[in-house]
Amino acid sequence: MDELLEASQPADWRAPDPGNLLYMELDAGRVVIELAPAFAPAHVANLRTLAREGYWDGLSLYRSQDNFVVQWGDPTEDADARRPLGGAQEKLPAEFTRNADGLAFHRLPDPDGWAPEIGFVDGFPAGRDPKTGEAWLAHCYGMVGAGRDMAADSSNGTELYAVTGQSPRQLDRNITLVGRVLQGMELLSVLPRGTGPLGFYEKPSQRTRIRAVRLAAEVPEDERSALQVLRTDTPLFDAVIESRRNRRDDWYKRPAGHIDLCNVPLPVREAAAD
Repeated sequence: MDELLEASQPADWRAPDPGNLLYMELDAGRVVIELAPAFAPAHVANLRTLAREGYWDGLSLYRSQDNFVVQWGDPTEDADARRPLGGAQEKLPAEFTRNADGLAFHRLPDPDGWAPEIGFVDGFPAGRDPKTGEAWLAHCYGMVGAGRDMAADSSNGTELYAVTGQSPRQLDRNITLVGRVLQGMELLSVLPRGTGPLGFYEKPSQRTRIRAVRLAAEVPEDERSALQVLRTDTPLFDAVIESRRNRRDDWYKRPAGHIDLCNVPLPVREAAAD
């Protein structure tokens, strides 16, 4: 795969839209999250508003469940005492799936236990059902979702989580996924595991403070993370997939001939300086 990427051309890469990037600033560094408005437009609109108004600034990552997720937001249990939403919407629709029409769905060749068809849409792992005409994002490592209560439409984007363990695909089509982490997963995956039920931290001192969450478009250009993401609609990406489906180096004695959706690498690199 490294050889393929080294031989890539500029057209094989894309620069994410700063209007679809969140920067979560921690003391340890920056976590860059690319949003997916094509799948969760109402939630993404709320996230942009929340970031612009500084909703998460000073809040914390308050949950780290082993082999599952890291979660952040306002840990206050009393709903009346939680941080106000400002200009964001309190009520949003559940955005578990969307109509597949109009999506540039780049299909993988292998079967999947969770979806009739699997592939990528603009860099996001997704499933698709030709019978129902629906498409949805998949809970792969690094994907970011909006936590909810019992009701399907009970998320508003204030409580977010990132998948840090084995892909919990049973959550597909049950929670609104809003994007994925492009850079900084190592800052989330190494957080100490919470000792309370479901990995919640039992003491406020165990939480990781969020310095700020900002929309990249609102950040001065010289302070932005200059990232490029490998396009998932190119022959090069198909070659990368094949290189992982059938390992041909000397160590592998039996190529698998198969790859799971969540095991497909999604390369991100620093953009070269002009």
